[in-house]
Amino acid sequence: MSASPPPDSVPKRAGQPFGSCWSCRILSGGGLLLGAAYVYLAARKVLRQGGPASVGTVAQIAFATGLGAWGIVVLVDPVGKSHRKT
Repeated sequence: MSASPPPDSVPKRAGQPFGSCWSCRILSGGGLLLGAAYVYLAARKVLRQGGPASVGTVAQIAFATGLGAWGIVVLVDPVGKSHRKT
């Protein structure tokens, strides 16, 4: 019989779903930033065609801003840096 620990016993840092995995953070943060750019450009396309700034268009721009901020937070990881013990 093997004496390997169960997967649940591996300690994780609280508040960090990605831990110290740089490739995971770059991939997910970059994906969020690209998604934000896509949503923002779709809303801008309507405005460039001369359409009125409707509530839906403003909501799209606000959602894109939120996605972009989330992507930056995932990339920069300010919470993990402030709680790291050296």
